[in-house]
Amino acid sequence: MDNIIEIRNLHFRYDADGENPSEEVLKGIDLDIKQGEFVAILGHNGSGKSTLAKHLNAILVATDGKVIVDGIDTADETRLFELRQRAGMVFQNPDNQIVSSIVEEDVAFALENLGVPYDEMRKRVDEALKAVNMYDYRLHSPSQLSGGQKQRVAIAGIIAMRPKCIILDEPTAMLDPQGRKEVLSAVRRMNREHGITIVLITHYMDEAAQCDRVVVMDSGRIILDNIPKKVFSQVELLKKIGLDVPQVTELCWELRKSGVDISSEIISEEECVAEILRLFNS
Repeated sequence: MDNIIEIRNLHFRYDADGENPSEEVLKGIDLDIKQGEFVAILGHNGSGKSTLAKHLNAILVATDGKVIVDGIDTADETRLFELRQRAGMVFQNPDNQIVSSIVEEDVAFALENLGVPYDEMRKRVDEALKAVNMYDYRLHSPSQLSGGQKQRVAIAGIIAMRPKCIILDEPTAMLDPQGRKEVLSAVRRMNREHGITIVLITHYMDEAAQCDRVVVMDSGRIILDNIPKKVFSQVELLKKIGLDVPQVTELCWELRKSGVDISSEIISEEECVAEILRLFNS
């Protein structure tokens, strides 16, 4: 499987202002993401994870190093439009992304700007809304929707562009538990059914546990990069840098500290129950 994202020795610093000196935020990032992967990027506030995400569709451009997305150098301003068709981005607050008073018109907005013919646009809008289970709301006003529904409409707007990759920068941070569940379900479906590469920036450990791979950042560097079971087994390291782990993982960690012979690679309630039953039956 080919890489859709290749990052080499990425450094980035924001410009200094009159009072604050320039500070390096990303400090030599190397990262490959394959087409079709579902990758979570974790880190406490200030770790650089959102800054990294903004490099993937050239909202920010590297101070030094290279970011290549689907063969496009993000520093190439002549291909910026093409890049953002291939790598769409969804932000925290869906209200900041909704521009129309009718749901289907909002999803069609970017396609209209691209000059997509009406019949093709109609097809793409309907398919995108169905993909996020919002087709029945196509004639509603976004103001009538819940936060989770609005975020799914925002995702539909990106899907209609037919991207190869979607970057989601803490898309559930402002949502209630039901809204979070709705959005993550839609994102997983996009990944599994359509092969869209997903890069999810999140601070929710249960969301990261559902991904194919977890990348952990601290102070502008990648310190862990592996499957969720392996990453979350590093409980002490994660706590040291200010991150939590899934609740069941922490329970098993506490049991191990008390001398119980239980796996360090448990990240779901089902696995935890099975392991405890094994202990009782052994």
